Amino acid sequence: MAKKAPTVPAKSLKMDIGISDKDRAAIAQGLSRLLADTYTLYLTTHNFHWNVTGPMFNSLHAMFMEQYTELWNAVDPIAERIRALGHVAPGSYAEYGKLSSLPDAPSEPPKAMEMVRILAQGHEAVARTARSIFPLVEKASDEPTADVLVQRLAVHEQTAWMLRSLLED
Repeated sequence: MAKKAPTVPAKSLKMDIGISDKDRAAIAQGLSRLLADTYTLYLTTHNFHWNVTGPMFNSLHAMFMEQYTELWNAVDPIAERIRALGHVAPGSYAEYGKLSSLPDAPSEPPKAMEMVRILAQGHEAVARTARSIFPLVEKASDEPTADVLVQRLAVHEQTAWMLRSLLED
């Protein structure tokens, strides 16, 4: 009869992925801010999708849907990276409110072009948050997190450019 391997309780397993506990904690904190910014921008974009009016309704309604769908699909990889680093991903509005660099959506829907301006600024803010994490990631040689950040930066910078282009005369 084969011997059964002893089971080790999960709590007793020490994480050793080649990144120090201190660096993992700092990176996870940065990613938590990125997650909060992403979720806040998602919520604002979805709000604007529901409430946009005016002559550009059809095009903005469709564009906002494309953008909030992309943002929704982005939150899971960010949260899962936080978990892979051994930390708990934030998941409440209260936590996001404390962590996010973005303001909450306006309580009264603004005019369509003001929505565009707010979203452009939001994408730029999320790009700044993502970029601010790179020094920690580079120091720790954390390539998987760098990959997440590069992907997010590309999306946010391109979306901000497209939104800003709508605001030009």
